[in-house]
Amino acid sequence: MTNVLFHCQHLVKRYGSATVVDDLSFAIEPGECLGVIGPNGAGKTTTIRMCLGLTAPDAGQITAFGGLDMPRDALAIKAQLGVVSQIDTLDPDFSCAENLLVYGRYFGLRTSDIRARIPQLLDFAALAHKADAKPGELSGGMKRRLSLARALVNDPKLLMLDEPTTGLDPQARHLMWERLQLLLQQGKSILLTTHFMDEAERLCSRLLVLDHGRKIAEGRPRELIAQHLEPDVVEVYGNGALALAHDEVHADLRGLAARVEVSGETVFFYTAQARPLLAALGEHPQLRTLHRPANLEDLFLKLTGRQIREDG
Repeated sequence: MTNVLFHCQHLVKRYGSATVVDDLSFAIEPGECLGVIGPNGAGKTTTIRMCLGLTAPDAGQITAFGGLDMPRDALAIKAQLGVVSQIDTLDPDFSCAENLLVYGRYFGLRTSDIRARIPQLLDFAALAHKADAKPGELSGGMKRRLSLARALVNDPKLLMLDEPTTGLDPQARHLMWERLQLLLQQGKSILLTTHFMDEAERLCSRLLVLDHGRKIAEGRPRELIAQHLEPDVVEVYGNGALALAHDEVHADLRGLAARVEVSGETVFFYTAQARPLLAALGEHPQLRTLHRPANLEDLFLKLTGRQIREDG
């Protein structure tokens, strides 16, 4: 792959007898957003930690920015990275502006240069009116935007965002998405882990799907959906819906779909021809139906399963 900004090759990480990252390779090109999705325990956060030099891989190689090697050139690589972690790491004793100033000093930037950038960064984060406020006075969305502004203080080439909108309300998530889109338009590159499939589909030019530490799919979101799924989904729920999935008397109806799955009280019919299926379902007026195109959540569930997994 040419013009690679960041390249991971055959990464392996084990904890005891558990292999949490298993022969994982991927590359990030300038100006793209690479999304990493997978269930709990898939290895997403461990992968980010290895990319940041916080966890040493047991095997494999990480190179970046024209031949720098992790961990040998860790400081030089980190100087060109911006990081937003799952956990709030803002200093509660400093104001928003002071958080940016102190963080910039970690990179050896001159105080005068950082001060000159602070108004622009706060404006980008829609926090210009909160320059003197401390993090404890901010909402969750404001804290995440401040963390993003802080990650930009060194003008990084690559941002690594580990579930940056977890816990935010819809309005705060959309504002965060807007800011990330602006960064992509400015030519920044982003490595993003997320549990939100709408977020991945909205922001990511390419996706990695991880499960049990292994890469099980890679590609552009719409291409992955077309490759792995039927184009139409009909969701059916209400009194008697589950019988459609199991009872022999409804075998002909199930035959109108390429695949039938059950989750909770909802039956999912995956099909390339929705019209005959919808007509047959019309004979069951007590049922409620939703006809929609297949989406990234359907892909995620097909590849990784519908069972709930605990953290870890």
